[in-house]
This record gives sequence, C-alpha cells and structure tokens, in this order.
Amino acid sequence: MLFRQLECFLAVSRLGNVSRAAEEMYLTQPTLTARLKALEDEVGDQLFVRTSRGVRLTEAGREFVPYAERCVGSFAEGVQHLKELRGASAGRLILGASPGVGTYALPGLLERFAGAYPDVAISVRTGHSEEILNMVLKEEAQLGLTRGVRHPDLESMSLYDDELVLVVDPQHRFTETGTAEISEVAKEQIILFDYASSYYEETQAVFRNAGIRELHTMELDNIESAKRMVEHRLGVSFLPRTSVVRSVAAGHLVMIEVEDAPVLSRSIVALHRRDVPLTATVSAFLEVAEQMGQTPNRSELSPTLAAEFENLQLIDLFT
Repeated sequence: MLFRQLECFLAVSRLGNVSRAAEEMYLTQPTLTARLKALEDEVGDQLFVRTSRGVRLTEAGREFVPYAERCVGSFAEGVQHLKELRGASAGRLILGASPGVGTYALPGLLERFAGAYPDVAISVRTGHSEEILNMVLKEEAQLGLTRGVRHPDLESMSLYDDELVLVVDPQHRFTETGTAEISEVAKEQIILFDYASSYYEETQAVFRNAGIRELHTMELDNIESAKRMVEHRLGVSFLPRTSVVRSVAAGHLVMIEVEDAPVLSRSIVALHRRDVPLTATVSAFLEVAEQMGQTPNRSELSPTLAAEFENLQLIDLFT
C-alpha cells in the first residue's frame, strides 16, 4: 500500500492538482486524498499545503520527493528485472562442471547459449563428480554437468555420451592399419590421467578384463598433459573422445580402433535438485544443450565451432 501512496504523492507533486492527479491514476479524488493523508501520517510530516490554485509542496514535501522517486523507480526496475528473468533474457546461470566437460564440451555449448542470451551472467565451477554433486545439493550450482550419478534428491538430463578412445602419435606403428589388439597395446607405455576420475579406473579395467596385470605406465593429473605426452611419443593413452577432436583433426594425434576391447562410454548429464524449480534461465540453457544434441548446422556456427565438426567421422560433440 505504501508504494501506491508514493505514486499518488509524486503525481500530485508533479501536477500540483489533486483532481488531475486522481484522473491520471484512475482514482476518485477522496481515495487519492486518503492515500496522501496516510502517507503524511506515515512520514510524520505535512507534505502539501492547499492554495487557491491547487496544492503545493511544503519544504518537507520537496525534501521527500527524490526519495520517493528512487523508491518508485527501484520498484519499477525490480519488476522489469523479474520480467526479464521469466523470459531468460537476464539473470544468472551458475554451473558446476567436471574438468573434462568444462574444458572440452562446455565452451561450445556456452558459446551458443551466450549468443542467444547475451545478458545472462554465467559462473562455472569445476570439480570431480562427487564435488559437483555436492555443489548442486547445497545449491551452490543450479546445474551440475558431469557423469551420471544417482542421488534421491537429484534429477538428471542426458547431454551426450563421451567415449574413451585410444590415441597415438602420427608416427606410431599402429597408424599403419589404424587398429590394434589389447595385448599389443599393453606392450606400450600407457599414459594414465587423473587417478581420482572414473576414466582412470575404466582404463585399468580394460587391461584387467583382458587378463593383463602388468603395465608400464606414466601417470599424470590432467588430460591436456596426457595428450602432450602422447604427441611427444612417450606412450599411448585412452582419452575422452571430446578431448582429442581438434588434435586428431590437426594431425597431432591419431585414433586407433582396439578390435578386441569393449567400447568405453559414459553418459554426461545435467544434474539439478528435484525440489528446486528450474528458472527460465536454467530451462533456456537445457534447451540449448538439447539442440546441441542434434546434427549442427555449420552455417550457424562460429569458425571455432565449425572446426570442431569439420571431420564428421571423428565426432559430434553432442551425439
């Protein structure tokens, strides 16, 4: 009610006439007069005095005008901001992402999202799957982008499947045929990355399941370092397909098919709390992510993104 009183106060102060102000605000004159009286009671001072030509502001009224204007203006800005939020044209998007997703898949997705919603402020935090899960549970992130995990308080939406593929340097002996058997791969130095990730365990499991117990390994703490070691002929590595697209397309790495090993693939999902309604901004992000799962129209992509899809035999980041 106080807001309506302030509106009436500003209308009368601008027009200097109660009747005209009541007309402008579609109120009866007694209603507007009652609101002015209630406002004066609230502030504890007389704001207007009657004259033969209408009303004029008292000294207290003149002092009060800029405060009333700021209050009414802030309210209008707040209403407009909420309107923008409902339409996803503004607001904030807070994401948690596992390192592989944040480094290789998320930039392309955010490029498209930011192009559609340029006024949305975006924050991204990275961590391993368990850390991402906790971010979402504690509402430190609106969405968690990571491998599929189960939790009764979370729902998930599938984004894409990421496959572990064997990569070697272009001069490696495996490149002659483009294939290898797991027993042959085991004779190489195996470059492993990030012992805290599920990728590390999945790579080890490939050899264990083939009955191979002894491996010559080099362990690193991130994917980029592993790629560089392979490029410098220090070994071979099973790496996420999304992480090697550009390197393979540029001729720095070669993907090798392992004939007698199962396909290693895991689903990358968007996690959110069941009990927290999705904002328009989050829903818009998920819609863009779903669209990225379709075959891309290269004419709509930037040169950077187009390069990632240049060789369709290699990968579509969101299939």
